[in-house]
Amino acid sequence: MAGEPLDRTLVTPTGLPGDRVVQVYRQDGRVTTARTFPALLGHRATLDSSGEPLVDGRRWNDPRVRDDVRRIVGEGATLERDEDVDRFDILPLLVATDGAIDAFGRDPRRLRPNIVISGVDGLAERGWPGRELRIGNVRIGVESLRQRCVMTTYDPDTQAQDLGVLRDIVSRFGGRMALDSFVIQGGEIAVGQPVELVERDRHAARGQVQVSSEHAGRRDR
Repeated sequence: MAGEPLDRTLVTPTGLPGDRVVQVYRQDGRVTTARTFPALLGHRATLDSSGEPLVDGRRWNDPRVRDDVRRIVGEGATLERDEDVDRFDILPLLVATDGAIDAFGRDPRRLRPNIVISGVDGLAERGWPGRELRIGNVRIGVESLRQRCVMTTYDPDTQAQDLGVLRDIVSRFGGRMALDSFVIQGGEIAVGQPVELVERDRHAARGQVQVSSEHAGRRDR
């Protein structure tokens, strides 16, 4: 569903609280997303003060939410809550930079990043895989450039499709934009915090995560 802008959030080993924690299943039991049913982007998912997922202001398990989803996906569709890390296509975090977004030249919401870093020259992010971002006590490992998919072709507001967007990403950026990333040490982050790019500790590998005592945007599906 549509993403939610946040001024601050917690970063955990399994991503941002609320990100993709409710999944849509077709009648045949397969998970489905807005890649197949872009009309899902017309609904907004958020969290309430207790951390419960909401869809258009209603609890995710409200029958009216289920009925809205079924009108898009088809009869028999269900919603289920699962916060395990394997709910992500690749890794729990997607990081983008303002330099790459400027080069992209379109609405940054098409890239659906969790975190956007400002003050980055041009396409400098393309040299970041293998390094580490530090935001306060939070440490994020940068794994690789993200191979972009059909999601970039849908207008975030109208859901109208423009296949030329993905063709342009392939032509100018080799099909890859923004950074698949994982959490080395969790904590809280907020808009305006400084970000440091450092060499990654060789021991900070995927799966070796810690959470500090220390809360960007959520990509709700």
